[in-house]
Amino acid sequence: MSWRSYFLIFILLGSFACTGGSQNTAQQSTENQMYVPVKGDDLTKVEKSDEEWKAELSNQEYNILRQAGTEYAFSGDLWNNKQEGLYTCRGCGLPLFDSATKFKSGTGWPSFYQPVKKAYVGEIVDRSHGMVRTEVVCARCEGHLGHVFPDGPQPTGLRYCINSASLDFIPKSEVKE
Repeated sequence: MSWRSYFLIFILLGSFACTGGSQNTAQQSTENQMYVPVKGDDLTKVEKSDEEWKAELSNQEYNILRQAGTEYAFSGDLWNNKQEGLYTCRGCGLPLFDSATKFKSGTGWPSFYQPVKKAYVGEIVDRSHGMVRTEVVCARCEGHLGHVFPDGPQPTGLRYCINSASLDFIPKSEVKE
């Protein structure tokens, strides 16, 4: 198991321990929004070889999801998507973000103020490029999604800045309630 796997397990266990019996209203409201298991919603780890990932993903998807790359701003197919629906991990199908939490950030990447479920998005300290940021990854396949910043809108004040190439979109009409 990689250091990322151990770190995600530690973070996930810590998030369950810290939530106790109470949740804030913002978290409750998102978890009551549109949600459907897509390719399963359990957190059983998806482990594949680099060859398997390369066979399943495009070069850009592989670079972003498996090598923590970033697409150019305003270049992804989902940054300006205004349809209602569900955003899932392109690597494993885990439901990550509801369109109801998407907002226009002006950054050129899809931006959300919170995930469908906090446990579905892991956080890792990223010290690359001479700065300290919080990388976000899919909790099931450990695919790099983007970063989260503390400059988003209420109710959370967070901005999950996500690469389009790390996501798939399912229109609301195709989501089973």
